[in-house]
Amino acid sequence: MANSFGQLFRITTWGESHGGGVGVVVDGCPPRLKLTEADIQPDLDRRRPGQSRIVTPRKEADRVEILSGTFEGRTLGTPISLWVRNEDARPEAYSEMKSKFRPSHADYTYFAKFGIRAWPGGGRSSARETIGRVAAGAIAKKILREKFAVEVLAYVKQVQRIIAEVDPDKVCFKDIESNIVRCPDQPAAAKMIRLIEKMRRVGDTVGGIVEGLARGVPAGWGAPVFDRLEADLGKAMLSLPASKGFEIGSGFGGIAMTGTQHNDQFRARGGKVFTTTNYSGGIQGGISNGQPIFFRVAFKPVATVMREQDTVDEQLANTTLTGRGRHDPCVLPRAVPLVEAMTALVLVDHALRHKAQCG
Repeated sequence: MANSFGQLFRITTWGESHGGGVGVVVDGCPPRLKLTEADIQPDLDRRRPGQSRIVTPRKEADRVEILSGTFEGRTLGTPISLWVRNEDARPEAYSEMKSKFRPSHADYTYFAKFGIRAWPGGGRSSARETIGRVAAGAIAKKILREKFAVEVLAYVKQVQRIIAEVDPDKVCFKDIESNIVRCPDQPAAAKMIRLIEKMRRVGDTVGGIVEGLARGVPAGWGAPVFDRLEADLGKAMLSLPASKGFEIGSGFGGIAMTGTQHNDQFRARGGKVFTTTNYSGGIQGGISNGQPIFFRVAFKPVATVMREQDTVDEQLANTTLTGRGRHDPCVLPRAVPLVEAMTALVLVDHALRHKAQCG
């Protein structure tokens, strides 16, 4: 169904922005994995609102509770249910949106499909839905780290026209978390922060690019044809709110190269195969080749702007609407843990599928 993701490691998220809470059910997690709320909370803290001056000021602790699937601090192999309460919902801020559709939001399309919508905060279309993904992704990251020695990272690569210089082979978690925009290039990060603060002051928004990577993925994960590893990564990233583009390896830039320039030539050393370049982004023929996987996700400017814009209401009458409520002037700092979570969910699912088929 549309609210579930994955095959062997399968998640189902639930909840609305201004309902009682949001959460996720994780099915297929291997048994006997050490797991408590303390393993999950750090990633939720990186995603939560109110964490800095450049994100939405909504005040939510986003404290996760494990409701099922563990006993004495270990997973049982049964479904794991995780829940986070909504504590700072203010539906009155959205009263005008009860009958009017916000431009470039999902208000109209949800109404066109279902004939009903949870208008406070966008309901299910709100980015608050991603809490469940991040919580499940924290479990996936733990499995990848402890069982397969795979590291998953993401960082802000670009905000509007400000582009960071980052070496994906050397970047580390500490560098990413060294500033509030989560860009490891400090001079670029300072410019990004100033731009986002300016957008907030003038009631506007900006978008940009998050770069994701996975190190230590062995050769052989993935599948041919329809379940190609890059295809699953693309679906995962384009399922994120505000995402508008995905490219892996050389991506669209590869069209400017010749085949001779673009080919990742193979060499062998110490009984292992490696490539001298990595334009493929670590995946060839839908299957990992043992090199680092890296890709980019484009996020649009946040749709809610504090300015009057044209729209229509539920009676299809032309009208205007000025954005209200608490919103991010740029999604990128909080999108970083989302990209990591979805990367981990794809990889752990393929790891389990590979093990099931190939041993």
